[in-house]
Amino acid sequence: MAALDLFGRRWSLRILWELRGGPVGFRPLQKQCDDMSSSVMRQRLTELLDARVVHQLPDSRYELTPLGRDACLALGPLVQWSERWAAMVDPQPAHHDSEPPADGTSRTDSVGDGAPERGSVG
Repeated sequence: MAALDLFGRRWSLRILWELRGGPVGFRPLQKQCDDMSSSVMRQRLTELLDARVVHQLPDSRYELTPLGRDACLALGPLVQWSERWAAMVDPQPAHHDSEPPADGTSRTDSVGDGAPERGSVG
């Protein structure tokens, strides 16, 4: 239940999603998270740091811990389910401006607040 509480907080999953590719600084991470407010960003990062899912590097960037990477792997089936769900809700193919990630993971735009975006794949 504690994990559901942590990851159920607005923006927590989005931060994890954006950090899956490697370390990111505060401002770039804020930009990648649709310019969320800096106070909410600080609060979520503090919660994720306290949960040992994220840690801060000496250069002030943030990255996933091994536990955080495991959480991303555990969320893989949810990403796959969300893609099937999105295809049923909006059967028109989504338009992507970039290539899929090289690591073979799916890309989604709806991780931030849990609400699927119109035309989103997941």
